[in-house]
Amino acid sequence: MRRSSASVLIAAATLMLLAACAPSGGAPAAAPTPTETPTPTLDPIAAEVEERLSDMSIEQRAAQLFMLHAPGTDPAPLAALADLGIGGLILMGDNVPATPAELAALVDAVDGDPDFPLLIGIDEEGGDVQRLPWDDAAAAPTLRDAPPEATEEAFARRASLLAEAGVSVNFGIIADVTADPDSFIFDRVLGTDPRAAAERAAAAVEGEHGVVASTLKHFPGHGAAPGDSHTSIPAADLSLEEWRAGPALPFAAGIDAGAELVMTGHLAYPAVDEEPATLSRAWHEMLRDELGFDGVVVTDDMTMLQNSGLPEYQDPVENAVRAVVAGGDLLLYVLPADPADVGIDPAALISGLVTAVEEGRIPPERLEDAARHVLTLRLALADR
Repeated sequence: MRRSSASVLIAAATLMLLAACAPSGGAPAAAPTPTETPTPTLDPIAAEVEERLSDMSIEQRAAQLFMLHAPGTDPAPLAALADLGIGGLILMGDNVPATPAELAALVDAVDGDPDFPLLIGIDEEGGDVQRLPWDDAAAAPTLRDAPPEATEEAFARRASLLAEAGVSVNFGIIADVTADPDSFIFDRVLGTDPRAAAERAAAAVEGEHGVVASTLKHFPGHGAAPGDSHTSIPAADLSLEEWRAGPALPFAAGIDAGAELVMTGHLAYPAVDEEPATLSRAWHEMLRDELGFDGVVVTDDMTMLQNSGLPEYQDPVENAVRAVVAGGDLLLYVLPADPADVGIDPAALISGLVTAVEEGRIPPERLEDAARHVLTLRLALADR
């Protein structure tokens, strides 16, 4: 068969190209040496986290997931909790002495390792929820009627007061939104519509940035869920799309601004999940995958679940296991002087998580991931 002139030209051009590429002497060209892809290196904090994790037993990893409280200004009970190897302590009003210097001394007495500090948390919103008597910064009722810049200034001031007293984590930024003056949360919200609340939640995070770790609460939004989550499981009558267009916005804005923690609430959105968000895998996935949050997911006080009176939430160990399985990283417990008064043994909580891992209820990688989030925050705060 006779080839077309075009085919002849293409064949000739191909031969010329091969000849040009070959080395002199007609030997075939050597294959190029592949460029080696450099091995990625972890940043120093991530590298130390992985090193610490590799040296931890299951029990030590489980202990990292707890932030506990003991009342009073005597450091001994708090130090006894810290000796369990937990991730942090939460201070309430009963832990706060008369002066910032005395509070700083209390923290120093229970947190002796500056290279690996405990997370020392407190609820310092200002206004109705204020633990520091000397907090003179503006609170929500004033801030929601002022420009967002006023919120940034107030939380910068608040963060400074906390840091001076040795506190490293503020559970202080209300990302809930409601315009209902009869709502349980109304006096604490930074905005009565989603856009206003979003602007001020972001501003509060920016004010605290680099001084204390910021927490947005109570995800997925208490304003749409009437009732008091301290004694019940409030439910929100919203669809997922209504949530996205409303309560989600302040959380999204605060996350984009750099909040290190998000606190889940003991409240349900039945259109998404009948379970309260603290125990809901669906809401944790929404927080991680849709809102892109990669920090520490902390629960609201877990004893509140028992206070609801609902029989399915009366086993504190079971509540802890379910919270971790759902995606929680840090479990918060405001305990009385004798934890047995609320049916809780801190050591049993830790061993309960260990047993759940050994029995296959908590995947080992879920425990590791939660501990990794907590360790990363602890070491990041040490690096400030």
